[in-house]
Amino acid sequence: MARSSSGVIVAALTAAALAGVGFLAFQAEAAPDKPQASHVGASGEAKGKGKAGTPGDGGSGDGSGKDSGQGQEKAVPAVPAGSGTGQRVVYALGQKRVWLVGADGKATHSFEVAPSTVNPQPGPYKVTSRDATGTGSDGKAIEHVVRFHQNTAGIVFGFSAAVDGSLPDPSSGKKTGAVRESPADGRAMWDFAVNGTKVVVVA
Repeated sequence: MARSSSGVIVAALTAAALAGVGFLAFQAEAAPDKPQASHVGASGEAKGKGKAGTPGDGGSGDGSGKDSGQGQEKAVPAVPAGSGTGQRVVYALGQKRVWLVGADGKATHSFEVAPSTVNPQPGPYKVTSRDATGTGSDGKAIEHVVRFHQNTAGIVFGFSAAVDGSLPDPSSGKKTGAVRESPADGRAMWDFAVNGTKVVVVA
């Protein structure tokens, strides 16, 4: 009977030990710090979505760059109708705006200007003279002077930019034909409108 009891006890201890090992193995399998295949996959997918969904990745939305280009085109007003053809400078008196138009009829640059007290008559002209620097009728230092007409009263019409960025003073009472631009726009005009370039003034 003693031997039989010992065998039962050993069998019970062995069963308990095996049960304990199985429980520990189960705990280890379910432990939160054990990497799971599903977690890795979800993390990888999330990273992929993050890269694709981040605005500006790769330089542009769809890689075509069309959005920004179309926006810039819409921001430039259309070249006035009846302003001629070919390469030219178009000056609209009513809009107080200038267009630099290429040989293909498309404006390469457009900007607002500040005219003086006298405007030229609508019509075609051409650049007659240029000066890199000078002094305006208001006594301001100016640059990139592009002249295109002188009327019978001796008033000279031309585009220029004040070095300090100032604009003409219409209340001065002086009869002048200066068309004042910003320094940056004045440089664009200077590079575009060489002597003989067509200048078209429209109402």
